[in-house]
Amino acid sequence: MSGFVASALDGALCQVAGVGFGYGARSVFRDVSFAVGPGELVALCGPNGAGKSTLLRLLLGLHVPSSGVVRLGGVPVETLSRRQIARRAALLPQDAPADLPLTVREAVALGRLPHLERFQVESDVDLSAVARALALTDTTELADRPVTEISGGERQRVHLARALAQEAPLLLLDEPIAGLDLSHQLQALDLLRATVDTGRAAVVALHDLSLAARRCDRMLLLAEGALRADAAPAAVLTPETLARHFAVRAEVRIDSAGLPYVLPYETLDAGGTSEDRS
Repeated sequence: MSGFVASALDGALCQVAGVGFGYGARSVFRDVSFAVGPGELVALCGPNGAGKSTLLRLLLGLHVPSSGVVRLGGVPVETLSRRQIARRAALLPQDAPADLPLTVREAVALGRLPHLERFQVESDVDLSAVARALALTDTTELADRPVTEISGGERQRVHLARALAQEAPLLLLDEPIAGLDLSHQLQALDLLRATVDTGRAAVVALHDLSLAARRCDRMLLLAEGALRADAAPAAVLTPETLARHFAVRAEVRIDSAGLPYVLPYETLDAGGTSEDRS
């Protein structure tokens, strides 16, 4: 748990209380409240445009809420410096840059900047953190290659390695498995599972509801301008919820491990009546 902010581990790593946000007169969501504690892997799900990416950026202090408060380690995020925030939370955005003029190792080493003073040379601790992140994401063999010369899936793993190298107690990941093949999707989520089991936490925006259900402890469902559910995946993923908030007819089955998975088979007309989605 090297690099953790000790006070953050006394309670919730992040708390969101009555948070609302909008662009001008357009409200994105309102009155969102939840907390995430050490050891939790939390899926953030919802239809396109629900505000998942916006909510992750609010957690990092990159947007200012129109109402409510966001706390990292019990401290209001607006009172923290960018360095203090970066030591508490690491963000892997959906639009991570693809044209970095760096090698893979140099890109991953960017995750150590919050731990370095200006002009400070990387220590053995920093070098070890980078090497460990490369190994965990299966990117060690890419370390000396330019980021611009690797595939999109490889680049996604490199950005995940950068977030891991930051060694913040809270990971905020926006579609971290997008562009990965099936094997690397499972590996990435298993890696996050193992990471939070050491005492960190992760909030992960995911479109794949079945994968979210298999690997995550809780599911936050953001839809229609509000947080519609905060519960175990089995309680959130119901045919009624999928119809109402995702506009699909779907079966929800339970596998041999007792975990739900979703089989969508028909879209619903966006202009349909409430009976169509009941």
